[in-house]
Amino acid sequence: MRYKNLIFLGTSHIAKQSLNEVKKYIKEETPEIIALELDKKRLNALMSKTKRKIELRSIMHIGLKGFLFSVLGAWVERKLGKLVGVAPGSEMKQAIKIAKKENIEIALVDQDIEITLKKFSSSITWKEKMNFLADIIKALLTRKKEIEFDLTTVPDKKIIKKLTSKLKERYPNVYKVLIEDRNFVIANNITRLMKSFPDKKILVILGAGHIDDVLELIKSDEEHEISYSFEVG
Repeated sequence: MRYKNLIFLGTSHIAKQSLNEVKKYIKEETPEIIALELDKKRLNALMSKTKRKIELRSIMHIGLKGFLFSVLGAWVERKLGKLVGVAPGSEMKQAIKIAKKENIEIALVDQDIEITLKKFSSSITWKEKMNFLADIIKALLTRKKEIEFDLTTVPDKKIIKKLTSKLKERYPNVYKVLIEDRNFVIANNITRLMKSFPDKKILVILGAGHIDDVLELIKSDEEHEISYSFEVG
């Protein structure tokens, strides 16, 4: 998908397909900047060789619910990653390594993870908590999955739409914090990056579920209430 000097690559963070496509796109498109769905903290955690220690002050800062969500989310991703043989975030890690090797600039366009988790802590409702508990029990008691897809590949648009619609229906506040709000931040940062470097080819690597909405926001070129500066380096 292309728009002006932007090239979009939608990925799945545990799909082997994404690893191959990152390598292919960088080689064939020869971008001058690679924009990633990361912030400074997630970048450091992804590239660190040492296991991050849990600090009490960080729990107090982002809230208990945000902390528990981050721990559970990371655990689920690791489990799914083991099933397919790909560590979570491997496609981002590969893009960073290639960029460093080829002297390609990197831009971090996502919202600070602590802001996201703090919002999560303050936004999730009791109804959403009950829905979460019900969904876990349902998953344990039934083997049939509501939406079937191959974890080794990037889900197609039809499946992504079903998944996001389900999330929005069952967990409206979670959807707003994890998807909608971040889309505004990502789109705003990419728009500013695109306008700051109009003569440079920019490869944007995002989770596939963000692509369509982010591109729509970029095209609308609106002023967003949520604004975060990008970083290039």
